[in-house]
Amino acid sequence: METTASGGGPGGPDGPDGPGRGFGCASFNQDSTSLALGTRTGYKLFSLTMVEKLDCIHESETPDVYIVERLFSSSLVVVVSSSIPLRMYIYHFKKGTEICNYSYPNNILAVKLNRQRLVVCLEESIYIHNIKDMELLQTLLNTPPNPSGLCALSVNHSNSYLAYPGSATIGEIVVYDANNLTTVTLIPAHDSPLAALTFNVSATRLASASEKGTVIRVFSIPEGQRLFEFRRGMKRYVTISSLSFSPDGQFLCASSNTETVHIFKMEQTGPSRGDEDSSWGAYVGKMFSTASSYFPAQVSGMMSQDRAFATVHLLASGQKNICTLAIVQKLPRLLVATADGQLFIYNLDPQDGGECVLAQKHRLFGVDEDQAEVSDPEGSKVTGPAQTCPTYAATAALPATGPITATLTGYSEDGGAKKGEIIPEHEFAAGPVCLDDENEFPPINWCRDRTGGGQGRHS
Repeated sequence: METTASGGGPGGPDGPDGPGRGFGCASFNQDSTSLALGTRTGYKLFSLTMVEKLDCIHESETPDVYIVERLFSSSLVVVVSSSIPLRMYIYHFKKGTEICNYSYPNNILAVKLNRQRLVVCLEESIYIHNIKDMELLQTLLNTPPNPSGLCALSVNHSNSYLAYPGSATIGEIVVYDANNLTTVTLIPAHDSPLAALTFNVSATRLASASEKGTVIRVFSIPEGQRLFEFRRGMKRYVTISSLSFSPDGQFLCASSNTETVHIFKMEQTGPSRGDEDSSWGAYVGKMFSTASSYFPAQVSGMMSQDRAFATVHLLASGQKNICTLAIVQKLPRLLVATADGQLFIYNLDPQDGGECVLAQKHRLFGVDEDQAEVSDPEGSKVTGPAQTCPTYAATAALPATGPITATLTGYSEDGGAKKGEIIPEHEFAAGPVCLDDENEFPPINWCRDRTGGGQGRHS
């Protein structure tokens, strides 16, 4: 479910607002409760538990960030800057502390993580770490050229499936078991090279799109059998920038460099039962299915493909964006973060679909040309800049103990932000950073004065 978009890669953030405010990257965390944003001037973390209010829970002044990934709602954040694109930093942002940093032989193109594994993707190699102690478990060398760093890691850590391109010329997918360190299956998904990959929450399905961007396919995992095929469009090729399943796995959203975001519904098509057998719709469906079997494979495939269940039309096209489906305040929502620094929240009708209604728009960085708060034609308010974030220096300056803990809302993996819980005392404990995954997040269980293997360095 985790979705990520990069605005400039190791060469540096490339945003529409010019130096100082340019978009570098954006990523939703694994359960879409948080948004991480990287720019030329640093990175920000936002909580996504409310529609009307966008809380910035942390801000760092690390320059030229092009990768920033947060582990669920924990304190662990992974950051890569274009100033040192070969080095990955891991921070405990609530303590303002660097946990460790690791260097690699080439530019880091992507980082994926769940509760068991941390995966670093380079152009022609992949490094798999145990997230609890950052031990390097496996290095996949001589992988097909992957200049975009395309890969996906399942949120479900009980299997930790990793998907990455198996070819630079066709859309072949390698599914790898990052827990048992074995290849699971190879999926011939598309005729063209891959452009997007994502697992559903339970890691039983994998969605993919090619560079053409016309067809999105969904496969069973670990078998690799094709389950669904959705047609995004036929008139033009597009670049699909993100795919994301809904938490229940019933919907799949896809955003591209066009103004349209598509939402597809996973509906099993099979023999009707009961009274439906005698209905006109069932009769037409059977006739249609029978007729399609007499056509060539390409034609019959076109006839069996489902179109979008719901759509969103953004105000602008041609810019990078990421999308995710989440439950916010007990209702299904579509969230779209765009490269010009805006977050759009739409209501999704899970029964009837259709055009999604804009519920709220938030400014992530920069300033709207309009007034700080105006009315949308459909009645929804458009907010001004997000709330001021606590800086890295301010976070680091928090006292080790004291009444300050009673006034800070917790953002722990078990939903502290939603429940209004308080950051536990151990988050501000004095002494060296020694994180225990049973008592504290993130789940890294070694201290700062220990050293690890490989090319990493513990701070």
